[in-house]
Amino acid sequence: MTSAEEILGLFPDPFRNIWRQTAGQAAFLQEIRLRTDRPVILQLGHRECFLRRDGGFTERRGEALCVSAAQIEAILKHICQYSVYAFEEELRQGFLTVPGGHRVGVAGQVVLDQDGRIRTLKHISCLNIRIAHEVRGAADKALPFLYQDGRFLSGMIVSPPGCGKTTMLRDIVRQVSDGNAYGAGRCVGVVDERSEIAGCYLGVAQNDVGIRTDVLDGCPKAAGMMMLIRSMAPQVVAVDEIGDREDVHALLQVLRCGSSLIVTAHGGSIEEIREKAHMRELLAQREFRRFILLGKKRGKCVIEGIYDEEYRLCCG
Repeated sequence: MTSAEEILGLFPDPFRNIWRQTAGQAAFLQEIRLRTDRPVILQLGHRECFLRRDGGFTERRGEALCVSAAQIEAILKHICQYSVYAFEEELRQGFLTVPGGHRVGVAGQVVLDQDGRIRTLKHISCLNIRIAHEVRGAADKALPFLYQDGRFLSGMIVSPPGCGKTTMLRDIVRQVSDGNAYGAGRCVGVVDERSEIAGCYLGVAQNDVGIRTDVLDGCPKAAGMMMLIRSMAPQVVAVDEIGDREDVHALLQVLRCGSSLIVTAHGGSIEEIREKAHMRELLAQREFRRFILLGKKRGKCVIEGIYDEEYRLCCG
């Protein structure tokens, strides 16, 4: 569980008093948004509020604390351990992962190289600190449907944004890796392109993804899946947010190599996923045996239904 000390550790010593009340809400804190000369905005559970000048919370913009460019620079330098250049590759990707698995998104002036590719960011004016929350047991209700006679079945988690698909994926990876009541532990390979599943810091997973899990952090999904197949021989491969034809072709290769898959995809329904042109070839193979549809009810993430390879409802 995220602690108050982890939240305070994101800020330089002179700033910490103002953040103590926020740190005290660590269990509910989801985002801290800092923008130059703009109010500090906090996401506490399902509530958005401003940080007050005395460290409290308010709904009134006029009472909100605004941060300066110098303060944002100081916070970023602290997060980068006072060596921003050491994190240039991460900055090029637009985010940093810090101890605890928390992720800091950055925005500012883009610097391009001679080929027109992003080299780095400078004059950073916006920070989005996303607080990692592991939810152990998030996959408990889905897990029985992902096994058949002790064998793990390839599955796809389908969800609109903000409904917990990465949280569920992470917990499935952990339980498949460690072993559970439905099957023995398996070697799992995770391609964590945006450092959201394992939350690696300096190559070490900050989230619990299981004892038999190997992680490729910050690696494009299609290339990473092939690297894992060649180097780590995973029995199960996990990736978040499959998107384009290149991803789909890599997934098909993984299936041909005999590994199972657990993946997520954006969608509001199973039908929406089936209608996407780049998904048709993948789904036509009938290799995905389970589809887990997530949604929200009364502000909480829930499983709306679990479907089999014929898209028949198994649970829901």
